Amino acid sequence: MAGRFDEAVAAIDAANADDPHQIVVRGETRPKELAHAVLMTEWVHHLDPGASEAQLLAARAHHLRRWSSPRSSQPEGRAGYLRWRSALRKQHAEEVAGLLVAAGYDEPTVSRVQCIIRKEGLGSDPQVQVHEDALCLVFLETQLAATTDSLGDDKMVAVIGKTAAKMSPAGLACVADLPMRSHDRSLIARALA
Repeated sequence: MAGRFDEAVAAIDAANADDPHQIVVRGETRPKELAHAVLMTEWVHHLDPGASEAQLLAARAHHLRRWSSPRSSQPEGRAGYLRWRSALRKQHAEEVAGLLVAAGYDEPTVSRVQCIIRKEGLGSDPQVQVHEDALCLVFLETQLAATTDSLGDDKMVAVIGKTAAKMSPAGLACVADLPMRSHDRSLIARALA
């Protein structure tokens, strides 16, 4: 898997290293999307030890340069939020294609990476489900506390419930291993009850 894979990962990481937003993950301050890409890759490996190259590339590029299209680019409200998310998936899939072609990947591999990033086949494609589980776990690990502080407990319980509904039993089982505040763990228990 070395060679072009390493070249593609380095290009993805270099693009995400430009993220102006910093977060602290596991005691280390890093550009947000670079940190998320590393965590996604770890979770995909954990959930599917035999993950394909396409799965790992999709994990690494799932939010490629996400900050370049801020939430404010779409109207407020749920409809605007959903349009924003849909546009982002398309943007990430288009941007990663150039990096993968430059690293020497063929069209079928590029297409598969794009399919996973766009979450096509969610619910029927096991690789896309692993990707979704990893996304949810990264959200819970890195954004649960701040989102709870912003939304409040009751709204957060609803958000957690919606997040859990997208996850497989294997993904949900990993939630217990996530580092988090005891208060946030109690909200997860409420949401899953």
